[in-house]
Amino acid sequence: MARALASRMGLSSLKRKQTKSFSVRIVTMDAEMEFSCEVKWKGKDLFDLVCRTVGLRESWFFGLQYNIKDTVAWLKMDKKVLDHDVSKEEPITFNFLAKFYPENAEEELVQDITQHLFFLQVKKEILDEEIYCPPEASVLLASYAVQAKYGDYDPGAHKPGFLAQEELLPKRVINLYQMTPEMWEERIAAWYAEHRGRTRDEAEMEYLKIAQDLEMYGVNYFFIRNKKGTNLLLGVDAMGLHIYDPQNKLTPKISFPWNEIRNISYSDKEFAIKPLDKKIDVFKFNSSKLRVNKLILQLCIGNHDLFMRRRRVDSLEVQQMKSQAREEKARQQMERQRLAREKQLREEAERVRDELERRLHQLQDEAQMANEALLRSEETAELLHEKAQIAEEEAKLLAQKAAEAEQEMQRIKVTSIRSEQEKRLMEQKVLEAEMLALKMAEESERRAKEAEHLKQDLQEARESERRAKHKLLEITSKSAYTTTNSNANALPIDIPSFNLSSDNLTFDFKDTDMKRLSMEIEKEKVEYMQKSKNLQEQLNELKTEIESLKLKERETPLDILHNENADRGTSKQSTIKKHVSQGRRPVCI
Repeated sequence: MARALASRMGLSSLKRKQTKSFSVRIVTMDAEMEFSCEVKWKGKDLFDLVCRTVGLRESWFFGLQYNIKDTVAWLKMDKKVLDHDVSKEEPITFNFLAKFYPENAEEELVQDITQHLFFLQVKKEILDEEIYCPPEASVLLASYAVQAKYGDYDPGAHKPGFLAQEELLPKRVINLYQMTPEMWEERIAAWYAEHRGRTRDEAEMEYLKIAQDLEMYGVNYFFIRNKKGTNLLLGVDAMGLHIYDPQNKLTPKISFPWNEIRNISYSDKEFAIKPLDKKIDVFKFNSSKLRVNKLILQLCIGNHDLFMRRRRVDSLEVQQMKSQAREEKARQQMERQRLAREKQLREEAERVRDELERRLHQLQDEAQMANEALLRSEETAELLHEKAQIAEEEAKLLAQKAAEAEQEMQRIKVTSIRSEQEKRLMEQKVLEAEMLALKMAEESERRAKEAEHLKQDLQEARESERRAKHKLLEITSKSAYTTTNSNANALPIDIPSFNLSSDNLTFDFKDTDMKRLSMEIEKEKVEYMQKSKNLQEQLNELKTEIESLKLKERETPLDILHNENADRGTSKQSTIKKHVSQGRRPVCI
């Protein structure tokens, strides 16, 4: 009995221990993680755990988002996780996303991980058409996305079609023009090739700097009604509150910058925006859903706090982060410069080596050709010598035959023939012998002349042989000298200066280095302004180039509004500046 009771107590204790934790799944823009959380954990406990895991210190931009029926909500830091209206099925899923956007990404985003997460989120919102992006800007942003993923453009590795599986442009842009995927890839690759030398972080920052100028960047839209019951859109972003026509999300009808808002009050379902200027009427609106009202209030408070924070002196933590980031960027820049110099020296040494090897092969070929010519000269000389000897022997033989013929003629003359017939016959034979002797003499003379000519040819062949030997000696001595210089010039390739071991790398950031770095940064700013001007001109050229391929009937309302705003020269920023400069009472909407 006691044993059974103890067993039941142990089982119930185990169940209580098991129920003291629950599992959650965190989905970031590029990864998924699962954690085991305690029941008593508040939202801040889970959020801090995620930030530590991903190595994020700029946590004030982010939050944990979850879905509630047809809307979204953000995890509250001071409330228990399980007290939120979340799913009871484990693991509970939260999305780790940017909740607030910076005014200027380049100045505010310090950590590389912060910049990377923003890049991935903004890129997804543009591709999902949550942020409207003009076609020409879409091509430019796609080229920076390709640079961030693939690095520098390499014609040998990046063959036509290497972007076929990449999602780089909004479907709206693709459907708007009569252009094949190959034509889009060609235009993206042309811009991509111009980004050579940019690192992944630099390419992502250039992407954000272009995206932050888009009208719908960082704006959260909510359907509202004013006190007259008119349907409107409320936009909340880093600059303030904006009121839009439901059919036009690009240009607000009126804007309330955060520095001109005295108070935002919320009672039941009604909001009241009280401007700093008491002469301006209070703007009131309401939303039909309580959850949406709470979300609007959270975004207003968070964006206003960040707006005021940007205009104060940075906290010690932020100053430390920015200082570390500057040092790290300076170190990376010096490292890239050092590697670039070493790469240049190595390429130069390899070029010199290749040139010396080419010259050496050329000299070897010349030496081989000279050697073959020398062998041919020697063979020709030997052949001519043999012919001369043969000619001399033939001349001697003909002279001997001529002498024998002369002796025969003399013998025939001495031994006269008794009869006249024999005499005539003998005379005929003598005549024939004389003719034969004459021919033999002429042939002997011709052979002698031929032997003389062969002797002259032999002398010329020997002279050619002597010149060929002399040239061979000159080429052999030059080849030996060139080989010695080649070894001497190629020596720097293997010298310790090319040792990339991290044990030999030291970085000493002196004042002079930082001053020089500051001057380089100022120079880069001037160059960036010029590049921005050139970039705008290139965008206009691209827009003009693809305008003839546009299908007017496929233009969306946002495309039409964007073109009208571009023709009038109006934008969200110009509307805000207009209201700020005029300081007039808002129109009744």
